[in-house]
Amino acid sequence: MAAYRTFGIFLARQSLNINNSRLIVISRNLRLREFRTNAGNSDGGAGRGSGNTLKLALLGTTVGATGGTIYSLINNWKGKDSHKEHERTLPIRIAQFPAGVKITKRYINPNDKTGLDITLFQFQTCPFCCKVRAFLDYMGISYSVVEVDAVLRQDIKWSPQKKVPMVLIKQANGSYVQMTDSSAIISLISTYLNDKSTDIGELADFYPTISFFDNDDKKKHDIMNKYFLMYQERTPKSHTKETEQTERKWRTWADQHLVHLISPNCYQSLGEAFETFEWFSEAGEWDIHFPKWERDLMVYVGATAMWTISKILKRRHNLSDDVRGHIYDALNKWMRELDKCKTKFLGGKQPNLGDLAVYGVLSSMEGCQAFKDCMEKTKISGWYYDVKQLVQQNRGNLIRERIEGQVPSLLTNVSN
Repeated sequence: MAAYRTFGIFLARQSLNINNSRLIVISRNLRLREFRTNAGNSDGGAGRGSGNTLKLALLGTTVGATGGTIYSLINNWKGKDSHKEHERTLPIRIAQFPAGVKITKRYINPNDKTGLDITLFQFQTCPFCCKVRAFLDYMGISYSVVEVDAVLRQDIKWSPQKKVPMVLIKQANGSYVQMTDSSAIISLISTYLNDKSTDIGELADFYPTISFFDNDDKKKHDIMNKYFLMYQERTPKSHTKETEQTERKWRTWADQHLVHLISPNCYQSLGEAFETFEWFSEAGEWDIHFPKWERDLMVYVGATAMWTISKILKRRHNLSDDVRGHIYDALNKWMRELDKCKTKFLGGKQPNLGDLAVYGVLSSMEGCQAFKDCMEKTKISGWYYDVKQLVQQNRGNLIRERIEGQVPSLLTNVSN
């Protein structure tokens, strides 16, 4: 079956690439000629033996081709696009802001000169959402927030993509471009901030989603260049190839390693999971933004689900029972990098995107016992609170846009 499958993929690729097909046919003919020559020069009567062998070879090729074709047809019948590789999908555009979506709050910075109109769909304590917020706050960008029910997800039912963080960014023509990958969101906005001459909707097309097959032959989709900024001809003077590579390295590390240590540490037991979600409810103001039944559903269903998921993540990432030890090791590794740089932040005197990524992921635990332990058992607290101070200092004023059951006239300005 593996041979049939390989041959089926081979046939599909042949149909898409005529030049490759010609090269393969020439190569096959050369091998066939070599086979005939070797058979004719062998001992023991080449004529009849080579003929029988050739017939068997042709028969095998025919069977393989037939089997491969059948396998390809079955695959195509199961999923019309499952055979395709490297499909390029541009970010989604929507003509107008989704009807019925409830803005829960806004961060308004009077010093924001970016002209960006950003709405962030989030879970308050999702590590990837925290990462996006840390970036927006540090950059002093104004933005709106839609707090999504983590269980029912009613505020993103309009979207074909059901992931958070998700942003809608208004384009010059009044429509919205939609992005859902936290690192791509940060890279896109960073690119725009460096050069505002190009509409952000056009810049978004530099971050397409690409399909590919992983080592287990499962089809995946990812934004391959999500850690890259598109400086074009306006590369900042402070950026060198080395600093860009270092920044990308630690942004990747935050996404692919550090973030996977959060759940196993915050949800070690069912009791700790409920305690954590009660904190999430308080931090996310769920009792304000959602009816009580919905808030309770989020706490009890969410805590149980995350406790279960944490066990799966623990096995998937080969973590021992000492999950605290794993996160301590990770944070100590980060601090060793800062010591090697001999600077206050990875970015030097000011945080860069690497600093904000690590800070954002860690901030998702703040208020949990795991976070308190990390601050006490590692040397990261000084760096963490230095970044936090700058993030809060640059963040806009919190305006509660709409409270459940209240009318918008009851807006309250609160410094945060």
